[in-house]
Amino acid sequence: MKYLLLTFCLFFNIISAQDIIPPKKFYAKVIGISDGDTFKVLYKKQIFKIRLDHIDAPEKSQNFGKKAKEYASNLCFGKNVRITWKKKDRYQRILGEVFLNEININQEIVKAGYAWHFKQYSKDPIYADLEIQAKKNKKGLWQDKYPIAPWDWRKNKKSSSKK
Repeated sequence: MKYLLLTFCLFFNIISAQDIIPPKKFYAKVIGISDGDTFKVLYKKQIFKIRLDHIDAPEKSQNFGKKAKEYASNLCFGKNVRITWKKKDRYQRILGEVFLNEININQEIVKAGYAWHFKQYSKDPIYADLEIQAKKNKKGLWQDKYPIAPWDWRKNKKSSSKK
């Protein structure tokens, strides 16, 4: 009987943790900022990683990486936000847009110059325009004379680690 109860409890925990899939629009509390484009949220007692759609922020060890994380944190850490999403990325993170009231956090980060419009995965003209304006006004990372896009930085880091 003990084994049956233990098996049931283990099975129930595995099923409940894996079966919770948030709806395509849901509200959650931001409980962590991994970097400028990745958050952790709490929804129905489960933690989910949210990868901000349309944007790519500098990596933590890259120029402006810490500032991007700090900016994102100041915008929404500890707050209840609305998340809209369509799919998960290859790391099983929810790929979505985050809203604080009517403010689109993804767009705000690009507007402030702390992320690039991720054109490889997004054709949204709003993000393209926000990046152009941030660059023109030398906001955030655009103050750097030669900013390196995170996808190039990751590629360079990967190739230099193979040597």
